[in-house]
Amino acid sequence: MGRESAPPLPVLAAGRKHSVALLTDGTVTATGSNSAGECDVAGWRDVVSVAAGSVHAARNTGRSHTVGLLSSGRVVATGWNASGQCEVDAWRDVAFIAAGWRRTLGVRADGSVLAAGRRDEGACDVDSWRGIAAVACGDWHSVGLRRDGTAVAVGNDRRGQCRVDGWSGLVAVSAGSTFTVGLASTGEVVSAGVPARLADVIVQWRRVKAIAVGSHHVVALLRDGSAVAAGDDTAGQCRVGDWMGMTAVAAGAEHTLGLRTDGTVVSVGRNDDGQCGVGAWRGVGGPIAE
Repeated sequence: MGRESAPPLPVLAAGRKHSVALLTDGTVTATGSNSAGECDVAGWRDVVSVAAGSVHAARNTGRSHTVGLLSSGRVVATGWNASGQCEVDAWRDVAFIAAGWRRTLGVRADGSVLAAGRRDEGACDVDSWRGIAAVACGDWHSVGLRRDGTAVAVGNDRRGQCRVDGWSGLVAVSAGSTFTVGLASTGEVVSAGVPARLADVIVQWRRVKAIAVGSHHVVALLRDGSAVAAGDDTAGQCRVGDWMGMTAVAAGAEHTLGLRTDGTVVSVGRNDDGQCGVGAWRGVGGPIAE
């Protein structure tokens, strides 16, 4: 799986209490809580992908960080840096990024992986990974999608969220608080560590094009441009049944974002800090290829 066949670079990201989008001119916009400077992205230029950290569901941990991948292969970050998760200035030749609670991951063009941030649970122990196409961050674990369509995971495995060794034929991976979801090339979904009631729902999904995982909910973009969601819906984050014409989805702790084909964004879920205030966004979708 080379870059041309790897998962699309994310242009929409949802954090604990903020939302981030990449615009077609290579700049970035953000809305929601800015308590740690996670929305201070106005000066970013030549960005090709974005990620938002802190999916931790505890409501007293609202601080977060935002990461941007530049066209040069360098990485920028802003926001909460308590564990050094924003210390990515020295990274080079990066082709894919992901951000989680107190952690940032970067996949180099050669398939190796970089990590910055909290190392207590082993979620940053990715130095030995090779042949990686994409990565995902949960609260205490990290997941890698290999170029051959298999997966690898490290970190806290208390709920079995790292038991992905038997997976194959994957085109994407995503991670929640304490579980992992994979998307197969067939359009079907596999999972590890997912509560049984949720697993019973998502295993029935078909014709899935992309997946996004929040703290405790899973969102799927279907091949016809519609969306489905399952899991925790206490803030309405799963109410995507009327979405149509979508090209991407993103899931935060308790909110969900969807990118329409016209470059506008829709949202559902918790909006206490304005993280769903995306109605005025236009031109979202990343730089247009010349």
